[in-house]
Amino acid sequence: MIPAQKTTPPASRIDWMPLLLVPALALLAMPFIGSMPTWVTLTAAGLAMGMIIFIIASGLTLIFGLMDVLNFGHGVFIALGAFVAVSVLGALTDWTTVDSLGLNLAAIGLAMLAAMTAAGAVGWVFERVLVRRVYGLHLMQILITMGGMVVGEELIKMLWGPQMIALEVPVTLRGAFLFGEAAIEKYRLLAVVVGLAVFIAMLLVLNRTKLGLLIRAGVQDREMVESLGYRIRNLFVGVFVTGSALAGLGGVMWGLYQQGVVPQMGARVNVLIFIVIIIGGLGSTGGCFLGALLVGLLANYAGFLAPKVALFSNILLMAAILIWRPQGLYPVTNR
Repeated sequence: MIPAQKTTPPASRIDWMPLLLVPALALLAMPFIGSMPTWVTLTAAGLAMGMIIFIIASGLTLIFGLMDVLNFGHGVFIALGAFVAVSVLGALTDWTTVDSLGLNLAAIGLAMLAAMTAAGAVGWVFERVLVRRVYGLHLMQILITMGGMVVGEELIKMLWGPQMIALEVPVTLRGAFLFGEAAIEKYRLLAVVVGLAVFIAMLLVLNRTKLGLLIRAGVQDREMVESLGYRIRNLFVGVFVTGSALAGLGGVMWGLYQQGVVPQMGARVNVLIFIVIIIGGLGSTGGCFLGALLVGLLANYAGFLAPKVALFSNILLMAAILIWRPQGLYPVTNR
C-alpha cells in the first residue's frame, strides 16, 4: 500500500497594503507640519485618539461581524459607561486626588469594571427585549435600536440629570511627558495601552480559542453547530453582552478624554463609529483597528493644518478609502 501523503492547507496570505496606510499618512503629514516636535506630539495624540475610538467601535464591530445586527443603539451603552464612571470616580475622590499612580490606576480600573458590568447587563436586557425580535431584519433593527437609544438617553437624564458633568483625569495622569520639545500626554499613553490590550484580546479569543471557533462557525452554519449540541443563541447573547460591555469601557475612556460627559455623547459618537467600521470593512476587527487609527491621525493633522477641513476630514477619508476599496480595508468574506 502506498502511504497516504499528508496535506497541509495553504497558508492564508496577508494583505499588507492597508497596513501601510497608517505609517504612510504619518510620513505624508510630516513635511506639511514642518516641526518635528510638533509632528511627534500630533502623531502620539492621533494614535491615542484612534485607540479610544477603536475601543468604542470594537463592540459594534463584534456585534455586526458575528451576529449581523445593525445596532444603532450602541451609543446608549457608551453614555451609560461614562456616567457610571462619573459615579464611581466621584465616590473614590480620595484615590483620584492623591499623588499615587497605583491608587489612581486602581480607581480607573474599578470605574472601568463597573461601567462594563452595567453596560453588559443593560445590553443583555436590550438584546432580549428589542434585538431578539428583529434578527435578520436590518431595517427593523435600525429603527428599533434607535428607539431604544432615545429611551436609554432619557433614563440617563432621569438618573444623572441632563447637564454636562465633569469627569477629570486622576492627578498622576494629568500633564505630559516631555521628549525634547515634544509633549505626550500621560492619559493618552494609558489609552494606547488599553486599546492595544482590547485589540490583542479580541484577536486571541476569536482566533485561538474554542469559544471563538464556535461563534465563527455558528455564523457560517448555525444548524450544523447546533446539531453538535451547542446553543448558538446563548453564544450570540454572550457576544452582544460583550459588545455592550466594550462600549461601556469606551465610554469611560472617551469621557476622560473629553473631561466631561453628557447624555447625548453616545449619539454624537455614533456617526464616527460607523465611519470607522465602514472604512475597516463591515465586521472586521483588524479593519476597525486600522480605520480608527487613520481617523484619529487625520483628525489631529487636519485640526492643526486646516481646522475648517477637520470638521469633515473623516468623510473625505471614508470616501477615498471606498473609492479604492468599495468594501473597506478588510471586508468580511461571508458578507
